[in-house]
Amino acid sequence: MQDKLFSTQTAGSGSVLETNKVLRNTYMLLSITLMFSAIAAASTMAMGIGRGTSLMMSLGALGLIFFALPRTQNSASGIWVVFAFTGLIGGSLGPMLNHYMAMANGGALIMQALGGTALVFFGLSGYVLTTKKDFSFMGGFLMVGLLVAIVGMIANIFLQIPAMSLAISAGIVLIMSGFILFDTSRIINGGETNYIRATVSLYLNIVNLFTSILHLLGAMDD
Repeated sequence: MQDKLFSTQTAGSGSVLETNKVLRNTYMLLSITLMFSAIAAASTMAMGIGRGTSLMMSLGALGLIFFALPRTQNSASGIWVVFAFTGLIGGSLGPMLNHYMAMANGGALIMQALGGTALVFFGLSGYVLTTKKDFSFMGGFLMVGLLVAIVGMIANIFLQIPAMSLAISAGIVLIMSGFILFDTSRIINGGETNYIRATVSLYLNIVNLFTSILHLLGAMDD
């Protein structure tokens, strides 16, 4: 009985250590890739790339996620794929950031969006880390919400309704906030054991949250 209890405690301790390792590696890689992404964005802003180049970079990033990452996520090569992905995503933001920088207080808007994104991310992540609540039940709702937002974005390309665009941005802010809770919870509760996948998920949450907040702030300022 004592041996069984000891083995159970050892297994539990090993699980906690593994979870902490995944969490630590995720946040370390996430912080580095966010800085790398910011450098890439600053570079493309300085080069003044157009929207066509930005679109090509975004498509290249999607290609890496769907084709390269699944094959490399369990090896050291996956880290290089993550850097290539975040570099392309960061670089693709150049034209959008230049658009806002051209506004009278564009720099302030970008900084406000960065601050708001950091506040939401650290607040929600801190809540999950502190309470260790399981938000896995939100997965289905979040995926449905994301699909609705994507359909709305595609439809608004043709409709060009400003109010609809703002509603979609507000919806994405809520959806990405939910995904931060969901993804952090999966790491804490052992649902995600691969820090490369976890990094990509949180990175996408942060970038989409930032661009949506910036869109809302720009609309209110205009």
